Order: sequence, then structure tokens, then C-alpha cells
Amino acid sequence: MKTYLVTGGAGFIGTNFIKYILNNKDEIQLINLDNITYAGNINNLIGVDHNKYKLIKGDICDIKLVEKLFKEYNFDSVVHFAAETHVDRSIDTPAEFIRSNIVGVFNLLEVFKEFTKKNKKAKLIHISTDEVYGDVLKGRSNETDPYKPSSPYAASKASSDHLVYSYVRTFKINAVITNCSNNYGPHQHQEKLIPMTIKNIKEKKQIPIYGKGDSVRDWIFVLDHINAIDIIFHNGQYGETYNIGANNELENINLVEEICKLIDKKTGTSNSKDLISFVTDRPGHDMRYAIDSNKIMSQLNWRPKYSMQKGLELTIDWYLQSL
Repeated sequence: MKTYLVTGGAGFIGTNFIKYILNNKDEIQLINLDNITYAGNINNLIGVDHNKYKLIKGDICDIKLVEKLFKEYNFDSVVHFAAETHVDRSIDTPAEFIRSNIVGVFNLLEVFKEFTKKNKKAKLIHISTDEVYGDVLKGRSNETDPYKPSSPYAASKASSDHLVYSYVRTFKINAVITNCSNNYGPHQHQEKLIPMTIKNIKEKKQIPIYGKGDSVRDWIFVLDHINAIDIIFHNGQYGETYNIGANNELENINLVEEICKLIDKKTGTSNSKDLISFVTDRPGHDMRYAIDSNKIMSQLNWRPKYSMQKGLELTIDWYLQSL
């Protein structure tokens, strides 16, 4: 049986990854190292097969704990999700982002580097974001574009990407970096735009939208992202970076209006869009993100399976039942 370390597995994308692996892969044990901060929810994983899964509450910044886990479980591979991710929080309290997203990754790389001296086949998948590229006013970001992060969050993720690549180049570790566009789907924290919108509509509260609502984001349903990670894990080349996106560009206002329309249709309500309220834009707000996924599509034959319409329907249904 192979054993994977999954960091941040009680968070949004990590939760979906663990459920996907346990439902689709045999002879695999998952060890979930998660600090269970506000963004992690152990209830996300109620009902999973505990013969194949174990949660360990702990911090990747605790290098002694990370070393202990590698010695105890002799991991075949690591999938690293653990990160502080919310841009607004990074503006208010950047120190925690530096600690988790840079120092934590450094600790993980140091332990992994020593571990792979004897376990040369072990691999590490580092999950990152399209926000490292900053504003993309024209065209799409590809893997060779320079990093121009705008927020402390994006800068911390850019730093972690550079650290991973430096350990590949200098120490020859078997690692891959993925940069994905905006995810949405079940289990996402309610501070994010889509679940916040659904929650506020259900509770008849105002839906705050920054500025004029004309910022553009490139959206991908979380299960498409998970499928891409799985393909990269098995077929991706070490030292490579792969961009992951589904080419679903929407202005924030158009996305929120579509959610309002779908919820009105599902619940028999009307005029949910009257709850929309425009608020002062946040500092350094990027105007547009857009990911070029040609590399993963051409080299690894990955394609997104969920249209934006289908993904939103599934997401709204899940939150209406869960909130």
C-alpha cells in the first residue's frame, strides 16, 4: 500500500482531493496534516474510510513534527495544499501568510530533500495559484511568463513557487508546481465570493461586490482541478510547472447575477440581485486573471469536464442543502 502525505486536507481543495482519491484509488493510505485553522473543517471528511485515512492536527511550520511524520510513514508522495489563501486577510495580516506560505514550504522542502536521499522515487506536488502572475490585461498567463504578484497572498505563493523550483534545480528533488485559476465548488469557505453570495441570498443579506464589479476571474470547478492534479501526479515531468484553467472568464458582477438567477429559479424567489451592493474596492485589486492551459492539455491530454453552468448548479445545490 502506498502512503501519501496531504497537507491542508481539511481545507476546500484538499478535502475534495482526499474524497476523490479515497473513492477512486485502491491500496492507498492518506495522512492528512492540517492545522485546523478557521479555513479547515474536520467535518468535511466525516464518513471517509478510516482504514485508509488519518488526520494529524499539526502545523507544517513545526519542522520536528514534519520530520517525525516522514520517518514514521515513509511517504511515497506529498501533495501540498496547506496555505493561507484569502487576499483580504493577507492585506490585513500579512505576517501569517509569510509564515505559512513561505516558512512552511521551506520546512517541507528541507525535510523532503533529506528524505529523498534514500527514497529517490518520492515526489512532491506543490499546489499554487494563477495570482502569482498578477494582472493579465490581455491574453493569458502561460508557464514562462514572469511573476508579478499584487497582494501579500500572491507574493507569498510566488515565493513558495520559487523555493520549490530552486530545490528542484539545486538539490534535484522530484517536484512539480501547479498554478490553477479560481476554484469553486462544495466545501469552500464562506468568505469566498461564490459561497458568500449563496449564503447571503439565502439569508436575505446584502451581497458586497468590490468597485464596479468589473474585475474578471477565470473559474474552474474544483473536481476538474483535482482531476488535473491526479493526471499531473502520474504523468507530469519533475521540475515542470503546469497551469490549470477551464477558460471560464466572468466579470464578478455577471457571476453574481447568474448565481442570483439560478437560486431564484431553484427556490421560487425573485429579485435576489436586488441584494447586490457595491463597496469600496480593495487595495491593489487585480483587474483580470486568465490562465493558458495549453501545456497540460497538449502534453498530458487533460480537459475540464464541467461547464460553468453545470459546476454552478452543483455548487448551489450543495450549499443550499448545507447552509
